Amino acid sequence: MENLIAKIQEVYNAFSTDASLQAGKGNKAAGTRARKASLELEKLMKEFRKASLEESKK
Repeated sequence: MENLIAKIQEVYNAFSTDASLQAGKGNKAAGTRARKASLELEKLMKEFRKASLEESKK
């Protein structure tokens, strides 16, 4: 589960950087990367929820 949390943090940091570049400087390529990262974050959060539920049952 720790690996999953580290991966979520890594992807979120990339998302945050790219989203800021798009919002602040109008960088279209950064917007594309941010949208891609948001989709990956969604998948990782679903995995986290599943893993968290399994951990709580132990």
